[in-house]
Amino acid sequence: MSLEPESTPSQFPLPRREVGVRPVCIIIAGPTASGKTDIAIRVAKHFQTEIISADSRQCYKELNIGVAKPSAAQLSEVPHHFINSHSINDDLSAADFEGYALSAAEKIFEKNDVVVMCGGTGLYIKAFCEGLDPIPKIDPGIKSRLTELYRQQGLGWLQSEVENADPLFWEKGENQNPHRLLRALEVMQGTGTSLISLQQNQKKQRNFGIVKIALDLPRETLYERINHRVDLMRQEGLKDEARNLFPYKALNALQTVGYRELFDFFEGKISEERAFELIKQNTRHYAKRQVTWFKKEGFEWIDANRFPTDLHGWFHR
Repeated sequence: MSLEPESTPSQFPLPRREVGVRPVCIIIAGPTASGKTDIAIRVAKHFQTEIISADSRQCYKELNIGVAKPSAAQLSEVPHHFINSHSINDDLSAADFEGYALSAAEKIFEKNDVVVMCGGTGLYIKAFCEGLDPIPKIDPGIKSRLTELYRQQGLGWLQSEVENADPLFWEKGENQNPHRLLRALEVMQGTGTSLISLQQNQKKQRNFGIVKIALDLPRETLYERINHRVDLMRQEGLKDEARNLFPYKALNALQTVGYRELFDFFEGKISEERAFELIKQNTRHYAKRQVTWFKKEGFEWIDANRFPTDLHGWFHR
């Protein structure tokens, strides 16, 4: 199955209705390893503005190599928000990100009429653009218990539990996304109500324009970049980083590709080679899910290798 969008990416994806709209947030999204960071920095420097990260893991200061966090040099080029802003002990949600990002955007708009958002966490971006329906507070013990059961028994167990407990979510939800499955199960156990029933899809109106751009690469190229990135992570010391984080493996922040596989290695379940093979494989699967998400969310697609060098002419035609 191709990772490319069904429609051909336009050369100039900025919607005409957004031209001249101020203030505006330009969102640079797309799958992991598609080059979002470099392009977002270019766009932000062009507008002399700041970047709000929309990555659900790069916000944790304890995670570095395994989440492909921007380098110190990149972070020094443009002010970034939601990078190294929280601890792995903070239990963050898309609603938390919505509040954080809206507050950051408001402050940036006081001095600049353009904000750049960069990231691949689709639900976070959706929360920023459209808002989220309020969900009752869930007992944190439920989340901890389900997360540990998932760690012990795997995705198959989690899928079976959700299918039995919340058939409405199972029918309409993301059945390959463990984070969403865990969320659906904890909401059902905590409230007795399906997550789908609590989501009324009533979009909130924002007082700024939004331009949504997704970066596209041929599937083979993207997969090569993912594999190469994992090899570099290994060389840079991902195993040691994961070993230092192993005592915290039950935390929600550590339920992510790049760490889970090495935790299994440390526990003697798989070999080191197999762990890194699985990191590559699971990252490719994640990238595929990201493409599917952004295709459904109305993003304008552009070839990441042909992103315009003349940004003034591109954004101001």
